[in-house]
Amino acid sequence: MRLVLLGPPGAGKGTQATRIVSRFGIPQLSTGDMLRDAVASCSSSGLRAKHIMDRGELVPDDVVVSVVANRIDHSDAANGFILDGFPRTLAQAQALDQELKNRGIKLSAVLDLAVGGPK
Repeated sequence: MRLVLLGPPGAGKGTQATRIVSRFGIPQLSTGDMLRDAVASCSSSGLRAKHIMDRGELVPDDVVVSVVANRIDHSDAANGFILDGFPRTLAQAQALDQELKNRGIKLSAVLDLAVGGPK
């Protein structure tokens, strides 16, 4: 199962991801965690992200996508993963789509969590 969980802060993405992880045994991939791991591993993407984050700037889409693409190649994600809050922009979504296509991977679902009552 390969899922993308979208929604505003506080919508329950993390809560639902935790439940899905428990049930299906697939990793939850959070961009913040992935960026911190990339920095700690001193990968080329991680080093680039570190310099940007140290200046207090947002990490550009190409770096974030590179970090995500590298992470989904890890063996623990071979049977699936949950992308928690990524992609956040149209450019990231398009780049993710291309990265998945390059790997022959298809998403099982994209879940957009909403909060509040009906409008």
